[in-house]
Amino acid sequence: MLANATVTALVGTMQKEASTAFYRDTLGLKFVADDGFAAIFEGKNARIRVSRVPAITPAAYAVLAFQVDDIDKVVDGLTAKGVVFQRYGFFVQDAKGVWSAPDGTKVAWFHDPDMNLLSVVQPA
Repeated sequence: MLANATVTALVGTMQKEASTAFYRDTLGLKFVADDGFAAIFEGKNARIRVSRVPAITPAAYAVLAFQVDDIDKVVDGLTAKGVVFQRYGFFVQDAKGVWSAPDGTKVAWFHDPDMNLLSVVQPA
């Protein structure tokens, strides 16, 4: 029923200006609009609606994943823009914070201004 529907991911923010700058300027997503309740951004194949909310309870898992072709290049570029990649004691991560899954997939995690956990993923 929804196989042909356009997907929009939802993320909450308590920091409208900081989130807009982060998603637009730091991550490089296209700013589409601000409808008074949320800022809407567009990537290659989906939209992200960063909705203003009264409180944030960050999930313990990544809420958005960006599939990339060259994770090292993306991590370097985001690090240069001030993004700090997360380290986890239960994963073996390289010097940049990239974890290599057993199948060869590579993942690195980082937070947005509201501590929503995001990731970049390079498929095997």
